[in-house]
Amino acid sequence: MIKKLCIVLSIVMLTGCGSIISRSVAGQGQGHQYYPGVQWDLRQGYWRFLTILDLPLSLIVDTFMLPIDAKHGDYP
Repeated sequence: MIKKLCIVLSIVMLTGCGSIISRSVAGQGQGHQYYPGVQWDLRQGYWRFLTILDLPLSLIVDTFMLPIDAKHGDYP
């Protein structure tokens, strides 16, 4: 039971990680772009096995953020 709870909590904590990092941490964004969280997830080489879990959730978050990305301009 505890192992299942740890797995679920780990997945929940990964939610939107690529989306948040690509928009807020300096040097992680690649200028003005759409779906920066998905692109960040795909760029991570060593951590790809973890970011693949985050990919569908980043896709959802980035889709909701699409109007904001269109007006925002370059990310750091």
